[in-house]
Amino acid sequence: MSAVLTLILLSTIVLLFLCYRCMKNERLLCKIPGPRTLPLIGNSFHFLLPPNKLFMFLRTLYKIYGGLIRMHAANMWSVGLYNPEDIEKVLSSVRYNDKQGVYKFLHPWLGEGLLTSNGSKWHQRRKLLTPAFHFNILKKYFQTFTEQTEVFLKKVEMEIGNTQTDLLPLISSTTLQIMCETAMGTSMTEEIESVMSKYMNAIEIVGESVVKRMCRAWLIYEPFFNLSKIGRTQKAALSDLHTFTNKIINERKQFLMNIKSYRQENDEIISKKGRLAMLDLLIENEKLGNITVEGIREEVDTFMFEGHDTTATALTFLLMVIANEIEVQEKIYQEMQNIFGESQRSATMQDLSEMSYLECCIKESLRLYPSVPLIARYVTEEVNLSGYTIPAHTNYHIFIYDLHRRADIYPEPERFIPERFLPENCAKRHRYAYIPFSAGPRNCIGQKFAMLEMKSLVSSLLRRFRLEAVTKPSDLQFRTDLVLRTDNQPIYVRFCNRTS
Repeated sequence: MSAVLTLILLSTIVLLFLCYRCMKNERLLCKIPGPRTLPLIGNSFHFLLPPNKLFMFLRTLYKIYGGLIRMHAANMWSVGLYNPEDIEKVLSSVRYNDKQGVYKFLHPWLGEGLLTSNGSKWHQRRKLLTPAFHFNILKKYFQTFTEQTEVFLKKVEMEIGNTQTDLLPLISSTTLQIMCETAMGTSMTEEIESVMSKYMNAIEIVGESVVKRMCRAWLIYEPFFNLSKIGRTQKAALSDLHTFTNKIINERKQFLMNIKSYRQENDEIISKKGRLAMLDLLIENEKLGNITVEGIREEVDTFMFEGHDTTATALTFLLMVIANEIEVQEKIYQEMQNIFGESQRSATMQDLSEMSYLECCIKESLRLYPSVPLIARYVTEEVNLSGYTIPAHTNYHIFIYDLHRRADIYPEPERFIPERFLPENCAKRHRYAYIPFSAGPRNCIGQKFAMLEMKSLVSSLLRRFRLEAVTKPSDLQFRTDLVLRTDNQPIYVRFCNRTS
């Protein structure tokens, strides 16, 4: 009997402690500005909006409540960050590296790859993969950039005479091809090409399902989500995604098995800190017992998504802006003339390093249209931000899209002004006021890869073609997604021969 009483007493103490902690956390969080809440459901009702209206609602939060905003649904609390000082405090520390929330919803697709993993697993994967993006490896990739740029220009040539061209499909096929041939070391065989369109469609389906799950508290719980229509749709899309990446992995493994000289050719590279192309590096580490077959697929899924979709998105918005900014386009062309003169030779790595104005244009486009408009962290300890105490076990959402459009940081924030990114102007801004590739220990491992790829494609395109505006920035309507996407609205430009 005494044992039962002891158990009841202990349970009561634990329950009271949990209630006290929840009440304390709620008191702390309620001091932070934010939209009104209802008992139990919190702000859930604010998010039951179509993706396009949700995007617009999220844009109002900073304007109404300022740089630190509190929101919650059921028993989950989150804080939105818009101040560079607060963002630096969270992103710069390895103590605040964890990812939960939306990233957990990506596990059925990406597993616990570099984007979604935490703790020692993330650290081990980051250390393992970093050599695949070493400068010497990027130089090896450059030949593929050059070859695929030529393929891309031939596709553009076929668009001459059309009144408009839908940019995203044209660019996506190129960035996907580049990713396959560089980091994955795999050519786009007919078998892989046959599932490519399903793959790109499936990415959008999963993105939509993740957003819907975030906004509907009852779908957070796995059994409810799996039984829902959204869950069933996602399951079918995941099958297409994994089919595509499994084909890439199997093709590369078969290729390596068929080449007997593979070991002899690569021993020297392997000995130099494992500097192999990414998929080869993963396969080599599988042999060494450092990663499993499932781990390889996690990273291939992660990098196929991050390496092609975000870059294609960035290039699409960049070309649209350049088409609308005639003077900017002419300045880029003049920079190309200064580097190449009348020569039609391909660009070199040295040439790309000299394209300072084009780089400013890319950065300004990423300011206005960051490929990933929102990132998040989950912090397990108490943190002080902007004069408020944020309790442990809170989700932090960093709204990159809104940070990049703060008028006090970027005067006339809606205007496209590449000169913002001249070195003397960058030095005046907080270093965490511009984070299109995230920042801190979990910044984008492939950002140098992406910048080289974008410079290569855009510089070659503008040497040969002029872009004329069709879609204007004012036409754009966005929807909430993992990647910045328009609301079922193609982005068009018109291509013209430079000589016409």
